Amino acid sequence: MMKETVLARSVRMICVGGAALSMHAAFAQQAPEAIQKIQVTGSRLSSPSAESATPLQILTSADIAASGATNLQELLQKNPTLGTPTLSRTNSNFFTTGGGTATVNLRNLGDSRTLVLVNGRRFVSGRPGDSAVDLNTIPTDFIERVELITGGASSVYGSDAVAGVVNIILKRNFNGVTVDTSIGRSEKGDDFKKKLSLTFGTTSADGASNVMGHFGYTKQGAVFSRDREYSAIDQQSKIINTGEAGDAFLVDRPFYSGIAPQGRFFYNNPVTGKKGDYTYDKAGNVIPWSTNGGDGLAATGFNRSAFRTIAVPAERYLLALSGNHTFNEMASAFFEGNFASSKTRTATEPFGLSSKDIFKTNGQVPAETLVIGKNGQPNSVVRNPLVPQYLFDRIGDTDDDGLRDYNFTRRMAEVGSRSAGADRDTFRLATGLKGTIKDWNYDTYVIYGKTKESQNSTGQVNVLNFRNALSAVPDVNDINNNGNRSEAICSDANARALGCVPINIFGYGTISPEALKYVSAPGSLATSVTQKIAGGSLNGEIFDLPAGKVGLAAGFEWREESSVAIPDPLTQAGLNAGNATPVTEGKFHVREFFVETRVPVLKGKPFIKELSLLGAYRTGKYSTVGTANSWNAGVEWAATSDVKVRAARALSTRAPNIGELYQPASQTFPSGLVDPCNGMKADTSNKYSATCLAIPSVRANMAANGGVFTQTQADKQGVSGYNSGNPNLGAEEGRSTTLGLVLTPRSIPALSKFTFTVDYFDIKIADAIVNTERQILLEQCYTGKNPAFCKFITRRDAPVGANNGGTLSYIDSYATNSGGTGTSGVDFTVSWADKVGPGRLSAKLAYTYLKEYYDIPLPGDEKDYSQGELTYARNKAVLNLAYKWGAFGVTTTSSYISASSLDDQFLSNFDLPAGSVKVGSKLYNDVQFTYAATKAVEVYLGIDNAFDSKAPAVPMGLKNSTTGTETNASAYDAIGRRFYLGLRGTL
Repeated sequence: MMKETVLARSVRMICVGGAALSMHAAFAQQAPEAIQKIQVTGSRLSSPSAESATPLQILTSADIAASGATNLQELLQKNPTLGTPTLSRTNSNFFTTGGGTATVNLRNLGDSRTLVLVNGRRFVSGRPGDSAVDLNTIPTDFIERVELITGGASSVYGSDAVAGVVNIILKRNFNGVTVDTSIGRSEKGDDFKKKLSLTFGTTSADGASNVMGHFGYTKQGAVFSRDREYSAIDQQSKIINTGEAGDAFLVDRPFYSGIAPQGRFFYNNPVTGKKGDYTYDKAGNVIPWSTNGGDGLAATGFNRSAFRTIAVPAERYLLALSGNHTFNEMASAFFEGNFASSKTRTATEPFGLSSKDIFKTNGQVPAETLVIGKNGQPNSVVRNPLVPQYLFDRIGDTDDDGLRDYNFTRRMAEVGSRSAGADRDTFRLATGLKGTIKDWNYDTYVIYGKTKESQNSTGQVNVLNFRNALSAVPDVNDINNNGNRSEAICSDANARALGCVPINIFGYGTISPEALKYVSAPGSLATSVTQKIAGGSLNGEIFDLPAGKVGLAAGFEWREESSVAIPDPLTQAGLNAGNATPVTEGKFHVREFFVETRVPVLKGKPFIKELSLLGAYRTGKYSTVGTANSWNAGVEWAATSDVKVRAARALSTRAPNIGELYQPASQTFPSGLVDPCNGMKADTSNKYSATCLAIPSVRANMAANGGVFTQTQADKQGVSGYNSGNPNLGAEEGRSTTLGLVLTPRSIPALSKFTFTVDYFDIKIADAIVNTERQILLEQCYTGKNPAFCKFITRRDAPVGANNGGTLSYIDSYATNSGGTGTSGVDFTVSWADKVGPGRLSAKLAYTYLKEYYDIPLPGDEKDYSQGELTYARNKAVLNLAYKWGAFGVTTTSSYISASSLDDQFLSNFDLPAGSVKVGSKLYNDVQFTYAATKAVEVYLGIDNAFDSKAPAVPMGLKNSTTGTETNASAYDAIGRRFYLGLRGTL
């Protein structure tokens, strides 16, 4: 038997690494003699025995090629250890920043708790105020492999590694030129994809220097909600409780928006004493407003889904350069340069304007103007000629200012869809020296990274100009000298001098182009994120023990992070019909020192082939939260060459990022909220009734609706809120435990082709930094448990006309150190490869069982468990199969997500037990065919979601529904079957 070498040990580590290696890689494996040693993520030690005591998973460049992925996120999301990302093409359309970016979320613990490295070093964030890296900035075809360590690693790499590390290793010492180009689209004719990449490298004649470069271009087209049957029409879920097993939700479809392009107008009739409202049909005729499901719904409601986007279009240009030069055996220099330029555009429906947005005190729009005489005294009251006679005859003075007034809502269709086009540039340069001095290895580096975004948005209105335009009088004196004495002009002379044009909001398409130009308010946002790092490490072996040499690594790192986001002045002042959004700006720096060791305890004993202890400690001084310490302790026991046990215990820390500390109010549109006052009557007696019935607007709503608190579809669809940072946050601490078994039964002929791994993980985070969930805020406020939370909840004023007041309008949330969060479960992998028939067959299964996942919303609260709920599936797996026969090859990837129920806290609002409403399991199948036309050229054809598995229905109104997709587009494929054809070759 050949003696185990360093090289063989590296091969073994690749085999037991875990996770979803595509079988394209398996059949392409070389003989052990040709495989290069790799440095394992999770350690700064360079000793050949410095293997990770925590579970490690590796994906190779062959896996990326076999997936046809345009960006790395597409491949990583098939790994069962990954949770739902905060940002992707299919869930970011409604984000004010970050639309179209791609982040990664290990263990579902959050993007900010997953540390992304490039060649073992930090990479600048892709979103202002955050630490999450945009994977769109990393060229996939320049990646050699991706290493995932799924346990706390802050002691080795610093803050943010609470859930684990994603280490992206780029190609090195490459010679030659490779080209990869492909095109693709979905079965529906959208989601167009184009890709072109060029990788090149050369080495000097003496082998001392190597320079590599990569150019990449990708373009992905939009997918609109209207082009998928399940999301083409606005809809709303409705939970039903039959009192029997199998309770589920119904879907109101259509469930159009109550804010329509022709406008809806409310009045208080002073003659009859009745309140009323009306709208218009396409011909301009006055018609009653229809509630959802009533006659004339198509004429009065508005289908927002006709404008929304499932997948954000994205275009990217990527450039990467790297090089190294060896001066002598003691020193070499390296550099890494990355530049990414991307363009994305989000799209949503035209803005739904309310008179309350214009006249914020009471929403009353004057239908008359009080004219002031030359003596400065009131002279006369003049009617606005644009106000229809039908409305004018039915309105009175409701705010005691002596002028008739009304209220309205109107979809600003003439202004057009709200869209935001973002140009993002990411630049990063890393350089340093490394080498060996007297058997000690050193590595020093400096890094500078910057992400800039310039965003231009459309669809908003200027509140001040709109208010001026709503106040019009007849031009009886021909003030504008155009000979027309019957037209309407703006009543304010100063506004006229600045270009004011009266606006007619009564009916379809009634706003003139001149008025539209006057009230439109294009927006802008400029952001930047800057990262500066300097660090160094030293590692070697300090003395001998009977079982081997003791390894030691030590080093330091200084890091500064800064971020700024500057909206346009109108947005900063809150004069574009939204809340004021001030400039967000902040920075912090940290100085860290770390030490790591590996101690071989026993070797060559019965049932102890090797036994080693590992430890690491890091201390950091933050300018924001002070001192933060992390540590890691692990053990590795190789009983025989076939059996290895690994275990680790770690304390990881995460300091709050800039957004969590300093973010001003940023608007969001939550879904799945349930109003505790819904359906309440004067004699209702439950845990919410005391608080609800004490609110005047709630009682007014009940009085206007036959004694029952009632919500319209506009009320349900119109809830918004603002997330804010908190400068008083402290650091969070995560304690992780992992215990694993690796079986490589080479001594058993029947099993010699198999590799098995099983790892148990348990991660608990104390003082977790979160934005408190809005349903929890409602629960805490209305049950009286925490009345202080009531200040974050805003209800609409008492009813005006037929418009229901008292309903939820805004629910705000801010970052806090909550009671904590945690997760535990088991990862299992098995791989096998051998010759079958004329070719070689490879198979690998990766499976994760989620034992538990919980949040403690507030300190002292009970755990709220989520395992088995939507986005927290109990069982996830990926099976990779590949067969290579001569020039032909086929790879398949099957991804499984088990059935999941709706959130139990959400269901409890309908008196339904946990697990009573479910969505079914899903299986997605991808396949790629390859043909090697020559030794240097390969043609490939791929089909993603080959059987067109439909995403489960998660309509608007259910928790975890992604707006515009009518499913959860973070966890499920909302696009459908897709095809691509490509060519790759070496020149």
